[in-house]
Amino acid sequence: MAFSENLQFIRTQAGVTQEQLAEQLGVSRQSVSKWESGLSFPEMETLLRICDLYDVNLDTLLRGSVAESRVSDSARYDAFMNSFSRRVALAIGGILAGVALGVFLSTLIPELLSSAIILLAVTVAVVVLVASGIEYENFCKKNPVIADIYSPEEKDTFHQKFVWLISGGVGAILFGVVLLMLFFSVFPEREPYESWAATVFLLLLAGAVSAMVYGGIQDEKYKIWKYNRDNNPDPEAKRRLQLIGTLCGVIMLLATAAFLMLGFTRDSWSSAWWVFPVGGVLCAVVNVALNPYKDDD
Repeated sequence: MAFSENLQFIRTQAGVTQEQLAEQLGVSRQSVSKWESGLSFPEMETLLRICDLYDVNLDTLLRGSVAESRVSDSARYDAFMNSFSRRVALAIGGILAGVALGVFLSTLIPELLSSAIILLAVTVAVVVLVASGIEYENFCKKNPVIADIYSPEEKDTFHQKFVWLISGGVGAILFGVVLLMLFFSVFPEREPYESWAATVFLLLLAGAVSAMVYGGIQDEKYKIWKYNRDNNPDPEAKRRLQLIGTLCGVIMLLATAAFLMLGFTRDSWSSAWWVFPVGGVLCAVVNVALNPYKDDD
């Protein structure tokens, strides 16, 4: 495989355009176009820069086949993403499950103690999410470009599972709503029945959300082009991604502050849990509104 073909391959694998590659290398788009057409050849300094950016051996880039050299999962990307998706899904589901446990225990123990249990569950889940996020960032920095190791058959097989993970999660949530309606058609809307019903619904919600989050992250795992693109953003995309991260961090900190304030000032520990789902929804809105790749995605 010639250099021109190798360059086009690694650029495509990284999910960047000729303009973006040119900006990374400090050259014009026309220069990149000529390299990929075989009409000209870059200087040695530029070649070394390409090797550093896209983790490719110089000899392979010039005389070998980059495609063949990346057929194996040398970075253990699949194993890392499987572990990452499980941890994030369980942590998010754990927040809702912790709230469910706190609501149930509020009918048996002092409200302040049940609220402390909710806060403990949220704390553990947040620690797991933060640690997982840091590990993901470190993995991306160490492996900015990943070869597409998945066959079309593997992707098709997962997409069949993905449909059931998402539809099953939605179905579980709707089932929980129906269950609430049936429950209150038999039992009066007062304590402890309200807490019991809320506990069952939140547990169903925890399972549904965990399944949907896991399915969503697994779906992203197979989009190697998107992983490569996101780890090699242009300056505008990078600015937006940093802004999204900052805003979501602020939103969740405000949600935690609101939970504590409502608990201490109004003694609403058992009912103030709603601020966390609201914070999650607001983070989703921020991601959609500021996503620099929403037209592509």
